[in-house]
Amino acid sequence: MSATDSRASLTDGIRFAFGTLTVLPVTVTRWDRAAARTGMLCAPLAGLVVGLCAAALGGALTFLGAGTLLAAVASVAVPAALTRGLHLDGLADVADGLGSGKPAEDALRIMKQSDIGPFGVVTLVLSLLAQVAVLAQLYADSWTRGAIAATVSAVTARLSLTLASRKGVPAARPEGLGAAVAETVSPGAALLSAAAITALAAALSLQAALAVVLACGAAELLLRRCVSRFGGVTGDVFGALAETAATATLVIFSLSGV
Repeated sequence: MSATDSRASLTDGIRFAFGTLTVLPVTVTRWDRAAARTGMLCAPLAGLVVGLCAAALGGALTFLGAGTLLAAVASVAVPAALTRGLHLDGLADVADGLGSGKPAEDALRIMKQSDIGPFGVVTLVLSLLAQVAVLAQLYADSWTRGAIAATVSAVTARLSLTLASRKGVPAARPEGLGAAVAETVSPGAALLSAAAITALAAALSLQAALAVVLACGAAELLLRRCVSRFGGVTGDVFGALAETAATATLVIFSLSGV
C-alpha cells in the first residue's frame, strides 16, 4: 500500500463520521482503517451538527412560547433521532452487560440480545430524566445557556468516542463498529483533539471547558471498566460512552457554583 492509499482525506473522514454516527444522508465512500482514523478524529464535528440541531429546536420552541420542559424534551429527542437511538441502546446494553455479573463472553452475548433488561431500563430512564431536568433548568435561566449546554454536550459525547478509539484500547469482538474503529487513533492525536475542543469550550466559558474535561473523565472511567470487564470496546460501549459524556456535561452545566 502506498503512502497515499494509507491515508484518508478529510472528506473521507467527515463522510465516515457522519455516516456512522448520524442518520444524515451521507454516503460513506471508504470503510477502512485509514478512513476510520480520520472519521473518529472528525467525530466532534458530527457532534457539533447534532448539538446545533438540538439547540435550534429547543430555542425555536422557546421563542414560540413553549414551556422550558418541552424545549428540554425536544433538545434531548433530537440527538436520539439523529442517531436512531443507537447510543441510548448502547447505554442500556452496557448497563445490562455490566450488571449481569457474568463472564465476559456471556456478558457480550447479553449485550447483543434485542431485549433490554432491568439494569438497562433503569439506566436509560435515569439518564434521560437527568438530561431533560438539566436542560429545563438551563432553558429557564436563558435560551442561550440551554443552547450552549445542548451543543457542548453533543460535541463532548463524540469527543469521548475519539478518545476511546485510541491505540491501546482493543476491540472486544472481531467484528462490528467497535472493531472497525478500535485503536485507529494515536494517543497524541486523541489528546490534541481533546485539547482543541476544551480550548474552544473555554472561549464560551470556564464552566463549558470544565464540563468537557470532567465529562471526558467520566467516560474514561466507564471505558476502563468496560475494557476490564469485556476485554475491549464494542459498538454498544461507544454508545454508552457518548451518553455518559453527554449526561455528565449537562450535569456540570447545572451546577451554578462551578
